[in-house]
Amino acid sequence: MTGENSESSQKRVTIRDIARCVGVSHATVSLALKKNPRISKKTTQLVLEKAEELGYVRDPMLSALCNYRTKIKNQPTQAALAWINDWENPKDLRKINEFNLYWEGANEAARRVGYRLEEFATAELPLRRIDSILKARTIQGIIIPPVQHLPDGLDPFPWGDYATVCLGYSLPRAKAHFVCSAQASNAMRAFERAHQLGYKRIGFVSEFVRTRHFGVGFLWAQQELPASRQLPLLALNPADDFEQQQAVFERWLLRNRPDAILTDNGETLYMLKNLGIRVPEDIGLATTSIHDTPIDAGIDQNPFEIGRAAARTLIGLLSEQSIGIPVSQSEVHINGIWVDGGMLPSRK
Repeated sequence: MTGENSESSQKRVTIRDIARCVGVSHATVSLALKKNPRISKKTTQLVLEKAEELGYVRDPMLSALCNYRTKIKNQPTQAALAWINDWENPKDLRKINEFNLYWEGANEAARRVGYRLEEFATAELPLRRIDSILKARTIQGIIIPPVQHLPDGLDPFPWGDYATVCLGYSLPRAKAHFVCSAQASNAMRAFERAHQLGYKRIGFVSEFVRTRHFGVGFLWAQQELPASRQLPLLALNPADDFEQQQAVFERWLLRNRPDAILTDNGETLYMLKNLGIRVPEDIGLATTSIHDTPIDAGIDQNPFEIGRAAARTLIGLLSEQSIGIPVSQSEVHINGIWVDGGMLPSRK
């Protein structure tokens, strides 16, 4: 008897059980549980009370399947996401390999669930006109790749009418969600790899506007070293010309004597060559992004996955109808992958 009671108590209460108790069809119960207006308030109340009395709990797997079927059924075949390109020459954006991989990743993720990624260039259409087109076509999701000019023109656009995801930190004050490379942890990974390869005095060279996250990772990674081997970060001024930057760079080299340099600036290689410093014989060199610099050792920031994550994040916002400026901005960070190269050989 005890076994029978135990088995009975563990049996999941179903919609059909509620229907038998109330005296209606299981379809009516299903609609009433969703508070569908097609069902009278009286019947809905009876169903809800009986469901609570019987201890009815929705099957999470079944709910997920129903939501998926509803989403697929209701999603337009030609649903689109907007990719707003503000570059003066729009084609130049995707000539940068890393940014092109952003596009490829986002496009692949969108296509998998029935969306199409469509580019809108501000060089061809003003933001006001783009807004009109998006609304006419009921496009509510926007991806913003790295920008050239948009920081000066954000205000006129009604961002509150859209779900927006930014790629990278080129719009740090944007009231949107962000998907970015995990720059701080990538810098730490690069520093630790250089240390494993036998380098003792590892420096970091960057342009000032891009040092914040990479620089934090570099400075933190040094904390385990003796103070005598902790080098100051060199932040070059992007407003200076090449000769001015090289002069600053040379003074930093003479003062700190690094045996390896991490950098996000491809010009670092040419500055070393101009100063007669051989890579890697005199100084090892690695980059925070192997995609668009002439340096073969360093971090692959995984831009394809960053693009995929941006599209998935945006589609998730749309499925939840999370349209508008977020009360709390979220950041999704994608880890990079270290790539060994001839410019940072082992010194052990």
